[in-house]
Amino acid sequence: MQQDVELVKDTKIDHGGNLAGASTRFPNAPKPWIDLSTGINPHAYPHSDIASTAFCRLPEPSALHLLKCEAAAVYGAPSSKEVAAAPGTQILLPLLVECAFGGSIPPGAKAAILSPTYAEHAHMARLAGFDLTETAQFEELFAADLALVVNPNNPDGRLIDRADLLRLATHMAAKGGLLVVDEAFMDVMPPEHSVAGDIGPSLAVLRSFGKFYGLAGLRLGFALAPAADVRRIEARLGPWAVSGPALQIATQALADRDWQSDMRKTLPADLRRLDDLLTTAGLDIVGGTSLFRLIRHSNASALYEQFGEAGILVRSFNERPKDLRFGLPSGEGWERLTNLLASKPYQQLAAAER
Repeated sequence: MQQDVELVKDTKIDHGGNLAGASTRFPNAPKPWIDLSTGINPHAYPHSDIASTAFCRLPEPSALHLLKCEAAAVYGAPSSKEVAAAPGTQILLPLLVECAFGGSIPPGAKAAILSPTYAEHAHMARLAGFDLTETAQFEELFAADLALVVNPNNPDGRLIDRADLLRLATHMAAKGGLLVVDEAFMDVMPPEHSVAGDIGPSLAVLRSFGKFYGLAGLRLGFALAPAADVRRIEARLGPWAVSGPALQIATQALADRDWQSDMRKTLPADLRRLDDLLTTAGLDIVGGTSLFRLIRHSNASALYEQFGEAGILVRSFNERPKDLRFGLPSGEGWERLTNLLASKPYQQLAAAER
């Protein structure tokens, strides 16, 4: 029973996007909330109406095949046979590990995660039974049996060179290990940075659909891996792992090259606008991608509180109290953020101990 209690405690990982929690913490904040706490595109893909049959019928295998074909083409996988689709990437990571190491992790097996990054990845490694190291040094990953790299990284946008990742994958192959590269934010980067076309027994890639397409609630992710591993993953997921509405919307979005091209122009323009706001307000930008910015300030915790009281939710980090992450605003979010940053209370707080 005590182990069960400890496990429940261990699963309570802080994430962005918890508006109910924000409302409890800041009950007097004006509504609606301006949620800048996630790295999700505020310009959601304008999909067509969802067919009623997508809700009334079980998804057709042909629809899943079409989705996988589009995903392979967009992400650069060799073919649809190397693509597994699931309700989010988090469920796929332990299945990739299972394919590489079998049903049980050998005693003393080591996992290393390039940090700081998603807390969920470390959580998975611990639950799987790995001896876990979280490190900021890329070369320390070579000592592990399982290496995890988020590229580009969340929350700082750190980008590991493709050649270095392939060097690590080659090293993993020589000792029967596995490198998993989480490319959740790769859609906003030039495609030559991706290792999706290099997957093999020692290298797998995760791709998230919801962030770039602004449809995180759809809960869709992909694992790019050797065909044999994909077959094992799909057997574990069972039939109909992806819902009918998700199949329809995601297939349409992945096939829409014009929208993708236009969005890769829109997001940098929005980012320049956000950069101007933050830097003019005296905030030091220390990293990010086209979907978010990371700032560092000695009064970050107080700034977080001030933003919250104004109904603007940004991402704070308990383990890094000087850091705040800002997603891209949209609509009235731009005006409310601008007004707050120009206000006298903000100016006084931001200037203190800068």
